[in-house]
Amino acid sequence: MARLDGKVAVITGGSSGIGLSTAKLFVSEGAFVFITGRRQGELDAAVSAVGKNIVGVRGDISSLDDLDRLFEVVGAQKGRIDILFANAGIGGFVPLGKITEEHFDKIFDVNVKGTLFTVQKALPLMAKGASIILNTSGASRKGIPAFSVYSATKAALRSFARGWAIDLKGRDIRVNVVSPGTVPTPGYEHLGVDKEQMDSLITAHEAAVPLGRVGKPEEIAAAVLFLASDDSSYVNATELSVDGGLGEV
Repeated sequence: MARLDGKVAVITGGSSGIGLSTAKLFVSEGAFVFITGRRQGELDAAVSAVGKNIVGVRGDISSLDDLDRLFEVVGAQKGRIDILFANAGIGGFVPLGKITEEHFDKIFDVNVKGTLFTVQKALPLMAKGASIILNTSGASRKGIPAFSVYSATKAALRSFARGWAIDLKGRDIRVNVVSPGTVPTPGYEHLGVDKEQMDSLITAHEAAVPLGRVGKPEEIAAAVLFLASDDSSYVNATELSVDGGLGEV
């Protein structure tokens, strides 16, 4: 039997990268998946790439109205949520001394406020035994030049998982965190650095990772599948690092 047979999943930021890879894997394991994305063209392409048992709902998680619309669609079509992968997030390189209020608000509005209200607004639909997975980052544990605002948002999500696991005690809902290392995706194109700088960053990370390479979206998706499935039925409030060992050396 498929590990997610009959499950209903919601994946934010599902139109590319880790989110899309996870949607493909979830569907292959028997789930029906709702994905979100901010750009309709990319969202439509993602739905076509998965091909079945998937619905795309355009929206920005920093907009509470968009979140309401998302869960109205989920509620009307399926009536429940078994798995919520709060994956959507943004980043940007700005060093201390040049951080603007606009930069701070933009990153925190999506990564922190958006994730918080994604989870809170999903709760009325969450089934007994449901699984919530938050996507954080190894950047929350290691200093990276000019990345402090992004890193702080991801550290906040780790803290959310601990607190929410306690808040949801008695509802049999698990809250866990997947923490990727360097995993090049289309989202890297929006970090505010040019290709040469990004290539240099990736090369440096390849040299630092014990496995000697950066990760692939499919590898993160496999970890999310574990946290979403009954294979992790006694795993709660935990951070699963998928970073090739970088955070441990």
